[in-house]
Amino acid sequence: MLASLIPILVALLLGAMAPGPSFVLVTRTAVTQSRRNGLAAAAGMGVGGTFFGTLALLGLTALLTQVAWLNVALRLAGGLYLLYLALRMWRGAGTPLGKAAGTPLGKAAGTPLAMNAGAATDGRAPSLGRAFVVALATQLSNPKTAIAYAGIFAALLPSSSVSGGPPSHLLLFLPPVIFLIEAGWYSVVALAFSAEAPRRAYLKAKGGIDRVTGTIMGVLGLRLMADAVRDMALAR
Repeated sequence: MLASLIPILVALLLGAMAPGPSFVLVTRTAVTQSRRNGLAAAAGMGVGGTFFGTLALLGLTALLTQVAWLNVALRLAGGLYLLYLALRMWRGAGTPLGKAAGTPLGKAAGTPLAMNAGAATDGRAPSLGRAFVVALATQLSNPKTAIAYAGIFAALLPSSSVSGGPPSHLLLFLPPVIFLIEAGWYSVVALAFSAEAPRRAYLKAKGGIDRVTGTIMGVLGLRLMADAVRDMALAR
């Protein structure tokens, strides 16, 4: 069992580590809010990855490949969501970050997320629940992730000699493993970028960093939407 799992685990880890909107969001949450918020975002990424991985294991990703309009609709919606995040980042680029009075940077409870235009700047971080939900929504914004999981499992999962599908113990074992890999990787990211040095560097160049980050998120959203439109045109 272990020998057959190693290639799958490596593929899942490499997929989680691939740069994309999830990495951008967790990094930014950890830098602009707090370590706890970054870890909450990492948990949201883990839940989103587990959801997509479970869909792939259950074979439900066939809906995304066989029902073209559903695939396109979900990807367009995901692209619009990423564009929305990009706009909020740009709008918040000129908003100064507040911090608790008399509390050294990096030791405060957290600072408001710059994308939240109009948020209070009294040093209070957005709630852990909000960080979790925003991260979960970002992870779920790209349904192609489910298809990527399906490709990994189709290529690497061993088949049961009885049912022809994956062994039942792997169907039970893999979802929590997916969560650990996704949440574990993004926890490492959150811990690294919530350190004092990255936070100080961010404050020195906040406006430029926010605009670059927003641009990256917007490009990823536009790319997702363009891919959906292209695939729809090819399907005709």
